[in-house]
Amino acid sequence: MIRSVPTINTSRLALRAMRAEDFDRYAEIWAMPEVVRNITGEPRDRRRAWEAFLRNAGHWQITGFGQWAVIEQSSRLMIGQVGFFFSSAALAEDFDLYPQAGWMLVPEAQGRGYAIEAARAAHDWFDRVIPGKLVAQVAAANSGSLKLAAQLGYRELRREGEGETATVFLRRDGPPGGR
Repeated sequence: MIRSVPTINTSRLALRAMRAEDFDRYAEIWAMPEVVRNITGEPRDRRRAWEAFLRNAGHWQITGFGQWAVIEQSSRLMIGQVGFFFSSAALAEDFDLYPQAGWMLVPEAQGRGYAIEAARAAHDWFDRVIPGKLVAQVAAANSGSLKLAAQLGYRELRREGEGETATVFLRRDGPPGGR
C-alpha cells in the first residue's frame, strides 16, 4: 500500500513529509536536551533517531497518518515536527485505542506562535480526513504544551506520577465547538 504524505502550508510554515536529507537535522533536534526534557527526558543518539525517523515513514504507509516535518517558510529550516501516531506503550484502554497527537519545536522557534499554527493545521487535516477522537500525553511541568492542548480542544483524563515526572493524559473528542 502506497500512501502519499500531504503537504500543508500555513502563512509561515510548511508541514511536509520528512525526507532522507532531513535526517541530519532530525538527529540534531532529538539530541538537544532542551527538546527532549518534557518528552522522553533523554536525548537520542543517531541510531535511535534513525529508528524513530524510519518508524515515522512507516507509520504514514500503514495507518495513513503520521508526523510531519515543520519547516519555517522564511528559512527553509526544519524547526520541529507535529502529527499523529499510535504508541505501543500500552498505557491504558481509554488511551491506547486512539491516535496520539504530538508536537515539538526547537527552542529558538518557541514563543513565536509556530506551535499552535502547526498543531492547528495538523488537527484541521485530521478532522477532515480521519475524524475521531485523539489523545495526547504532556508532562505536567510543560505549561506551554498544556495550554496548546486546551486550545486544540483536549481535556484532561487523568494525571499519573508526582512532581517533575507527572504526566497529564488528555483526550480530544473532536474539534473545539464541534462536540
